[in-house]
Amino acid sequence: MNTMSGPYRKDFPCRVKIVEVGTRDGFQAVERLIPTDTKAAILKALIATGLRHFEATSFVSPRAVPQLRDGAALLAELGAPEGVMLSALVPNMRGAEAAIAAGAGAMVVFVSASESHNLKNLNRSRADSLAQLTAVCVRAAEARVPVQGAIATAFGCPFEGDVPVASVVDIARAYHAMGIRHLTLGDTTGMATPPLVRERVQALNAELPDMEIALHFHNTRGIGLANVMAGLEAGVWIYESSVAGLGGCPFAPGATGNICTEDLVYLLHECGIETGVDLDALCAVAREVEQVIGHPLPGQVMKAGPRLQTAPMDSVRTACG
Repeated sequence: MNTMSGPYRKDFPCRVKIVEVGTRDGFQAVERLIPTDTKAAILKALIATGLRHFEATSFVSPRAVPQLRDGAALLAELGAPEGVMLSALVPNMRGAEAAIAAGAGAMVVFVSASESHNLKNLNRSRADSLAQLTAVCVRAAEARVPVQGAIATAFGCPFEGDVPVASVVDIARAYHAMGIRHLTLGDTTGMATPPLVRERVQALNAELPDMEIALHFHNTRGIGLANVMAGLEAGVWIYESSVAGLGGCPFAPGATGNICTEDLVYLLHECGIETGVDLDALCAVAREVEQVIGHPLPGQVMKAGPRLQTAPMDSVRTACG
């Protein structure tokens, strides 16, 4: 339940859409293979919390990301839950064909804002990637599968450092020309800061006012939720996050987990912003995910509970002396 009747700032959105990416971006960095039925059970539990949008899996090379080689089997096990969007990340035409055959609700295509990360992540230049994605969008339109665009390293590159805002805008223009109207700015290694968030969102709004913007932050340097606040101030109402704070790009040095879904939900509820998510139920799922992974995960609210959660006086010892 929200603790306030409305957003504490008038310029904040009244409702936020959360896209859960844990079983894709979160699991891709886990070396031990997680059984498909376990992934499906986690997704079903997350759906039961009220989450409705998921980047559920990826159709990339199984040699590059073995953890996600079961994308088709996972979507088959989930079926098509009513009112739920299950999207899949695709890097090329082969991935697109696999996603279409598997019944993905939408496809997410991606390019890095920096040339060096694109070479590491996709093993090709940005220009080659964009040329290939044009054909992917044509094929998706034929199959009537929506396509969303994502820009990795949109706030900085671990190999090049600063990424000019012009590079981000140029890729967004290319996506727009392909017919894409939903764009995610990815903070691949946690290099975003509130000023960079405002700068990039404002530049895109000015250049492509009909482009819907989503933000995907990592908490590598501890300011992921501060960046969410900057995004809210800029009017962004779609955020990607990962249950229990799972995540990290295997093709970028120093990458750590995404912002944590339950921590994000807690922040939004405390700001009086609706999410449609049951926070207590979500924390329970996060604790289950921690057990599956087998070591402590970064989520904070799943450990501490919401701020007004109380404990009996006899649950801790009394100071003496």
